[in-house]
Amino acid sequence: MIDFGFDKLALISAVALIVIGPEKLPRVARTVGTLLGKAQRYVADVKAEVNRSIELEELKKMKTEFEDAARNVERTVTAEMQQTASDVSSAWQPPADTIPALGSDDRAPYPAPTYRHPKKNWRLKRGAMPQWYKQKNGIRARAQSGAARVARFRPPRLS
Repeated sequence: MIDFGFDKLALISAVALIVIGPEKLPRVARTVGTLLGKAQRYVADVKAEVNRSIELEELKKMKTEFEDAARNVERTVTAEMQQTASDVSSAWQPPADTIPALGSDDRAPYPAPTYRHPKKNWRLKRGAMPQWYKQKNGIRARAQSGAARVARFRPPRLS
């Protein structure tokens, strides 16, 4: 940026006073000030735009790096899962000489499971806390209205 000291500004103002004159100098100074302000705002906008574009480029680079890292992690996890699945399946396979031939016996080696009804009445609402626990610890099992509670705990009349 151009460096203006006090002596240079005083020289420029003296020359402007002589060249422009004292009548037009305030108007010219106002116009120069507004133009200088517009120029500064324009430069600030350009700087901000350049900074935004630089940050956008950096974010794009970071995004591609993260995507590559995620792909690498996914590949390694998939490979490990396949390796583990193959190890487990090979460990669970019985040796070939112990497998019974299905042609000799028509039944499957294990019977198919049958469905058993849970014997629960789904229409009946069940609480999470058992009834015996509520009775043992003195927890109210039934709600009581406010009027019934007042009537229950009202002291007897003395008359």
